[in-house]
Amino acid sequence: MAQPSQTMKLTKEEVYELIIDFQQTENKHSQLALVEHYTGLVQSLAKKYSKGKSFHEDLKQVGMIGLLGAIRRYDPTIGKPFEAFAIPTIIGEIKRFLRDKTWSVHVPRRIKELGPKIKVAVDALTNENQRSPKVQEIADYIGVTEEEVLETMEMGKSYQALSVDHAIEADSEGSTVTLLDIIGSQDQGYEKVNQKLMLQSVLHVLTDREKEIIACTFSKNMSQKETGEQLGISQMHVSRLQRRAIQKLKEALLNDMPPELNR
Repeated sequence: MAQPSQTMKLTKEEVYELIIDFQQTENKHSQLALVEHYTGLVQSLAKKYSKGKSFHEDLKQVGMIGLLGAIRRYDPTIGKPFEAFAIPTIIGEIKRFLRDKTWSVHVPRRIKELGPKIKVAVDALTNENQRSPKVQEIADYIGVTEEEVLETMEMGKSYQALSVDHAIEADSEGSTVTLLDIIGSQDQGYEKVNQKLMLQSVLHVLTDREKEIIACTFSKNMSQKETGEQLGISQMHVSRLQRRAIQKLKEALLNDMPPELNR
């Protein structure tokens, strides 16, 4: 059949002729003419559901898949306009993509399917009662348990994961920190606990006097002079005992260290 100009707006009759031609002959030119004619419709529907999000181009692509499916399956004998069949088909593809592909983390399919039902229930119950519905009311409306509603609401927060650069207000003066500032730093407490456990494991190599020296100068953070005064010995003696104790601990730790690390 003669192909209309790509810049020419198709009439209703031309659309039907192209659809029939494609369905009967797989004529790619007819299919291309229809795609070009309805590209604006697909883009408009994709924009409605993407709302400026990063997956807008993806929605345009799946919308086109919906359009191609509608062209292939449309039955003119039913009497409805092609647009009346194509629009819900395109929207169906877009919603399926949003349900299955745009979650930041994996969640069960039943949660993805229940989410939109909860939204519909909330809207309906809010309009009916002129107030926000209770969880139990939502559950009764949908026919699921209260626990399932709560689980879905909680999992719904995983739809879009926050960036580690997401700013969080830190104080009443408006100062902010990022998630990375909070979760990305190393907790020095763990390292101190680890060092303490390692030290305790080799303390048995020291004499009682050397243990007292280490306890005073490291655990209690006392000076050598203060330690000497407490133990009744000179600062020089404390210094000598401390050096010997540290050397014995180093040797003990090296002996306890796994061979692959002691190189």
